[in-house]
Amino acid sequence: MALKTLSTFLTPLSVPHHLTYANPKFLKVGTKPSLILCELSKSQDYQETPLADTQFSNYEQVEPEGTGAAAPTPGERFLERQKSFEAAKLILKESKKEKKKKKKKDKPLKASMAVAGCYGCGAPLQTWEVDAPGYVELETYELKKKHHQLRTVLCRRCQLLSHGQMITAVGGHGGYSGGKSFITAEQLREKLSHLRHEKALIVKLVDIIDFNGSFLSRIRDLAGSNPIILVVTKIDLLPRDTDLNCVGDWVIEATMKKKLNVLSVHLTSSKSLVGITGVVSEIQKEKKGRDVYILGSANVGKSAFINALLKTMAARDPVAAAAQKYKPIQSAVPGTTLGPIQINAFLGGGKLYDTPGIHLHHRQTAVVASEDLPALAPQSRLRGRSFPNSQLVLDDGAAGTSSVDGLNGFSIFWGGLVRIDVLKVLQGTCLTFYGPKSLQIHMVPTEKADEFYKKELGVLLTPPCAREKVESWGGLESENDLQIRFEDMERPACDVAISGLGWFKVEPVCRSLKMSESESAETAGELHLAVRVPKPVEIFVRPPLPVGKVGAEWYQYRELTDKEEETRPKWYF
Repeated sequence: MALKTLSTFLTPLSVPHHLTYANPKFLKVGTKPSLILCELSKSQDYQETPLADTQFSNYEQVEPEGTGAAAPTPGERFLERQKSFEAAKLILKESKKEKKKKKKKDKPLKASMAVAGCYGCGAPLQTWEVDAPGYVELETYELKKKHHQLRTVLCRRCQLLSHGQMITAVGGHGGYSGGKSFITAEQLREKLSHLRHEKALIVKLVDIIDFNGSFLSRIRDLAGSNPIILVVTKIDLLPRDTDLNCVGDWVIEATMKKKLNVLSVHLTSSKSLVGITGVVSEIQKEKKGRDVYILGSANVGKSAFINALLKTMAARDPVAAAAQKYKPIQSAVPGTTLGPIQINAFLGGGKLYDTPGIHLHHRQTAVVASEDLPALAPQSRLRGRSFPNSQLVLDDGAAGTSSVDGLNGFSIFWGGLVRIDVLKVLQGTCLTFYGPKSLQIHMVPTEKADEFYKKELGVLLTPPCAREKVESWGGLESENDLQIRFEDMERPACDVAISGLGWFKVEPVCRSLKMSESESAETAGELHLAVRVPKPVEIFVRPPLPVGKVGAEWYQYRELTDKEEETRPKWYF
């Protein structure tokens, strides 16, 4: 092999034999083959090493790179090795990308804003289904598209909602009976699932009238580790002379028990703009260039809160003032917002998003028909209605103040949605109801309660209202047996909150009545109620909410440790 290679290299340098020794100049040329032969012997030895056999075993059919003068230099070999290293790195990088792509297949994507949506409800604009959300006439759509004004279009459904019509669009688990279902509650929740993967500021809204039913204890499943500002809405509906210091402390205690870490708590009213300025200041402080998402359960008042937010910000921020022209629509129908609505509300960057409400199956709003939804929304300040009272007239026709045993042996109906059977209470026990005024309260003897409910459902006991709805009504199938203990006769024992409706306060002894010490010691802890509601509806037994003038008299502030003082969120009003 070496001789053959040598002859190949000597061919271009061959000279006549008689000149080899005669001309001394060619002696130098003739000496070069000997040097080349030495190099070839080294390369030959190198190729015979086992390492070379291992490295080039897969390339036996490839022609040799060359030897001698044509052999690659050490620099070229170094470059080849570097290229191979870079190629290997590239392959590893591509494989990692493929793995990431596989992981991201199940990762929800952020709702695209490329498709124009109705600025009132967030539904994608369409021109083919008149009754569906997002419908716009074809001529209007083409005109707005031509002038690049699709983001200024209000769909037909929003126009009807703004005129007071009740048009539901959400079905499924947690949706609403009656009407057409264009989207399910699960699909609306899926539109928010991308939040846990983003860096955002979450403003969570809770309705003070339905605090437990609208709280969204599992908000971290949607918000991830993003910071949360808790906003309590509709405080203007609380009874007159309510001490908001007591209410704020009560909200903080309830939030701490649910183990939800929040930056701050704000008591607000979107109607009177109370507390909105504090929320604006907190958002500007904590936003830090991030997008701001308004989250909450359905019909908690998100759109009304955003309108109040823009109105407050407009005084100092021209961007917010411009955004007021195309603000989200607000109505009494739960599920008004059907998609994320992007609002340019901040001068310093970041967007404001109104989001679809989280529809919860355990609220009364998920049970009644769409026509009865307005009856569940309080329109004015609440006033407690206590039973028994001095002007009580029983619905079985007998008049009187109260029987010997007080409420024992009686049943109280809260519209057609709640029935409370009083099994065993103290003689002076009082139940005070806080909720919509449109739901009448009726009290009958327990032995006549079943007959009374069947006869008066849809008449005295509403909702349900319509006769066809009464016929398909499932009744009060879920019964909750409550054994209520109390320690202090001077303060209420607890609240019993009905999800999506309101609450009633249980007072062991009415404040207008007094009991002897021996009687109170004898009967302490003897409160026994049975509460019946529609099957999916939940009830919550909670510490009493201090409302009204008397609330500040019996409410007790808990003593805090130094550590609790540091970690406890602050509340603002």
